[in-house]
Amino acid sequence: MDERRAPGIGGLPRVRVGPPRWLTGAPGGPAARLPWVSTVLLGAVVLAGSAVAARVRPEGRLPLDPVARLLLLLAVAVLLLRHRYPVAAAYGSAVAATAYLAAGYPYGPVFLAVAVGCFGAVVAGHRRAAWAAVGLVWLGHVLVAHWLYRWLPPAGDRAAGWGQELGITAWVLALAAAAEFVRVRREQGADRRAERQAAERRRADEERLRMARELHDVLAHSISVINVQSNVGLALLDSDPEQARAALTAIKAASKEALGEVRQVLDTLRTPGDAPTAPAPGLDRLPELVEQAASTGLTVTVETDGVRRSVPPGADLAAFRIVQEALTNVVRHSGSRTARVRVGYRPDRIRLGIDDEGPATGTDAGGSGNGLAGMRERAAGLGGTIEAGPRTGGGFRVRAELPLPTGTSGPAAHQEEDP
Repeated sequence: MDERRAPGIGGLPRVRVGPPRWLTGAPGGPAARLPWVSTVLLGAVVLAGSAVAARVRPEGRLPLDPVARLLLLLAVAVLLLRHRYPVAAAYGSAVAATAYLAAGYPYGPVFLAVAVGCFGAVVAGHRRAAWAAVGLVWLGHVLVAHWLYRWLPPAGDRAAGWGQELGITAWVLALAAAAEFVRVRREQGADRRAERQAAERRRADEERLRMARELHDVLAHSISVINVQSNVGLALLDSDPEQARAALTAIKAASKEALGEVRQVLDTLRTPGDAPTAPAPGLDRLPELVEQAASTGLTVTVETDGVRRSVPPGADLAAFRIVQEALTNVVRHSGSRTARVRVGYRPDRIRLGIDDEGPATGTDAGGSGNGLAGMRERAAGLGGTIEAGPRTGGGFRVRAELPLPTGTSGPAAHQEEDP
């Protein structure tokens, strides 16, 4: 009986009676979790089969009496615990079966109970305990049938033939093979499930990283524009209201674009698998970047080397974000008011170059500091490369190469100079 105590009337403990925990499939779980149905069916088969064996082939064995039936029931009843306590169930069934055989009762399906107990222990991972239990039954039978039979009932019993031992040995080997087969299949299934779960976690991590990178690039660029324009607006609010109005207009446009792109990214989270409602940005939107940079006082010159052609969306988006992040860093960290962007189209790759003349301002312009890391991750995700660092003579330079899949090439000028 399982007693659970809780405060009752007047602070006295209140006792609630429920099924004992050792009888349930899990702590606090219902008793229905035990394998009642299969165990009851097995018990019926063992009792009925043993009764038939006692009538058909007595062979000088003792008839079934209450003690025999009790041992048979015990060999089966312990199997109720085979899911939670597989070792105890295997040993309990083996000991009861050995006692049944040693007492001189007729052979029958009592071995089936031992098989089920040891089978459950092997599948649960307790192989040594299972084979020790099977060995106990086998060794006990050998001792009783070939040596101890002189002192054990029934009186006048004779030694069993060795052919019978060969049959029992074959039964043990068949049980071992079946149990090992099921164990291996279960382990393989568990490994496959673990691999699928690991792959799902990797995909989820990659998707979260992609979302974080996309949101960083969108927000970093737009907020940098908003920060610069708000400073301009505050500085000119009294002296030049028209210029302040222009700065507020630029803030409105930048915030609207940022909200639209953030909404597009978040929509993929709400409806995974659906196509985005708007196309992802690409190099065809470079004029918009130039216009936004101009609103912050940065003059951007764009040069194209080769003829633009169809580019895979992933490479097009990565190229756009790399240019966007590089220009954002110029706005944030450079004292230069000019920048140059070069885009080179090749049959198998896109080359990008973004330069400014510096010098670095050395001030904290905000941001997470992950811009360069994000650019490198985007390039590496496509199998490309990126280099970023100070230029000789001052300023900062970003160089990137993004490979294109075979079949995306089209007519282009094949100049080989670096952009």
